[in-house]
Amino acid sequence: MNCLNRREFLSRSLRRASGITAGAVALAGVSRSVLGANERVNFALIGCGGRGRMVTRNFLQCGARLAYVCDLHDERRRQTLEEMAEVQGRKPKEARSIRQVLDSKDVDAVLVATPDHWHGPASVLACQAGKHVYVEKPHAHNIWESRKMIEAARKYNRALQVGTQNRSAPYNLAALEYVKSGRLGGVHLVKVYNLKPGGAFHLGDPGRPPAGFDWDAWLGPAPERPYHQRIFHGGWHKFWDFSGGDMADDGIHQLDLAMMLMGDPGIPTAVSCSGGRLAHRGDDSEVPDLQVVTYDFDDFVLTFELSGYPRYMQKTTGTIRRNDEFPYWTQNATRIELYGSELMMTIGRHGGGWIVTTSGGKIVEKMYGRPPDVNHVQNFLDCVKSRRNPNADVEILHKSVALVHLGNIAHRVGNCKLRFDPKAERFIGSVEANNLVKRRYRKKYEIPQQV
Repeated sequence: MNCLNRREFLSRSLRRASGITAGAVALAGVSRSVLGANERVNFALIGCGGRGRMVTRNFLQCGARLAYVCDLHDERRRQTLEEMAEVQGRKPKEARSIRQVLDSKDVDAVLVATPDHWHGPASVLACQAGKHVYVEKPHAHNIWESRKMIEAARKYNRALQVGTQNRSAPYNLAALEYVKSGRLGGVHLVKVYNLKPGGAFHLGDPGRPPAGFDWDAWLGPAPERPYHQRIFHGGWHKFWDFSGGDMADDGIHQLDLAMMLMGDPGIPTAVSCSGGRLAHRGDDSEVPDLQVVTYDFDDFVLTFELSGYPRYMQKTTGTIRRNDEFPYWTQNATRIELYGSELMMTIGRHGGGWIVTTSGGKIVEKMYGRPPDVNHVQNFLDCVKSRRNPNADVEILHKSVALVHLGNIAHRVGNCKLRFDPKAERFIGSVEANNLVKRRYRKKYEIPQQV
């Protein structure tokens, strides 16, 4: 591609990216109340952990007003209250109960940043209460739950944005245009990586719950078990009751970006998995530290590789994301590779940029990236005020999160190959696998069949 054509292509790609970021498809059904273009969106933060506070700052940067902070942990909630009061110059209200937030007429939207097992139930409740939802990834604990979230968003005509912010990055949307242009040739192999360092996980002393802390409510839909401080303080990522391991926690970003670049194909018809707890065998974690998954689509194969042990693997650094730099791709933990018949594309998430190479590693096209977090929040706020679906609409993300759950199910039933019926969303010939399409919800915390 010569310099003139290159500039024309990137300029055209960025113009199209801006259009996509503004929202794409009008919502059908009953009209929802639409805020004026200049009105502030009043939102509530549900879950005051580090990620929730970070995304809240992005909301405030985009002009939204924090009306409530909600968390079961009194000290963490009050710390967040003081922090955000200082940032926005106005003290929000506080609540322990999600219901108190959802019953408030002062709240237009909620930011759900709870542990993963509460993402789906909280989002459905919010839609039923007439609130728009920005939910952190992975948005659903299981495939059935994700389907219920789609039904709730459509029935109550709410915007439901998932926090897979790569879909709002101009450099990623330009990469999509490049793939669609056909310059790579036919793409029949996509490799997705989540090769990160890590160590053994041990529960240790269970400790005692903080004063006034409602452990039963924290467990929510998950099976009852005694309080454990290590589980509460982030260790929940290591247990199937609460999470899908690092494939769900981090790998969903790369999987979703790969799906976007491939035109958001349907759910694959077959999945196979290898791996397990290999590097840290015998510790207290249930989830794999080595996992290789293969997905069969109609005309391409997608592979996903996860690790939790090699020290030399590194996610794209903040310095690279803020500057015109690329990672050292060979040891970049979160890269994606598209193997076209003519050229190969390597792309990094969250600001890593992308390159297109030919034989000998010669770069024939490239684009630097920037973090898209603020873009993604702005897109959601714009869609709250309009009748448009957001960039990471829950129905689009349903297919991406299905990859997470398909891969984990294939591992949990014995590292075997499973056939899947995308229309029925059921496995073919495996009762054991179908039992994991939906979780068992505890009483008081069920998602109803009819949302």
